[in-house]
Amino acid sequence: MHNKTILRSVQLIIAIMVLGGCKSTHAPSSSTASSNGSKQQTEKSSSCQKIVTDSRKVVEGEGCKVKGINDWEGEISGVPVPGSKFAKLKIGMGMQEVMDIAGQPSDQGSHMTGKAFIPFYHGSDTSRIELVYEKQGRLIFATSWGSPGLIWIIHNPNEIRYR
Repeated sequence: MHNKTILRSVQLIIAIMVLGGCKSTHAPSSSTASSNGSKQQTEKSSSCQKIVTDSRKVVEGEGCKVKGINDWEGEISGVPVPGSKFAKLKIGMGMQEVMDIAGQPSDQGSHMTGKAFIPFYHGSDTSRIELVYEKQGRLIFATSWGSPGLIWIIHNPNEIRYR
């Protein structure tokens, strides 16, 4: 009976070490100085420049994290076409400012996020607005009590007309 307890303890320790190792390889800290850590950061930055072929399959968190205007944090997915209207956009821009640069979208929609259901939550990102631009990509805005701010730019030269 004592041997079974020791065996289970060893299995538990190994499981914790494996899970801890997986967590650190998927989310390296920016202060990692080892050659292995810098290789992981390079892989992450190269995945930011993947060409997007279907905007509906782009997963939040896989693009490049950026800090934009007025300390807004956001993400950019895909490769911008040089000289395009989308290349002029910055994370944190207001919706009207974006539409002045990019023009009218070919389609748009909105939805609530899970943060809208948190009692007494008065932060941002309780709902999102999505603008679709044919042959350019999609723009996602976070809204709350104030005006919408651009939080995600998805560059896609193959974007379809509708959501």
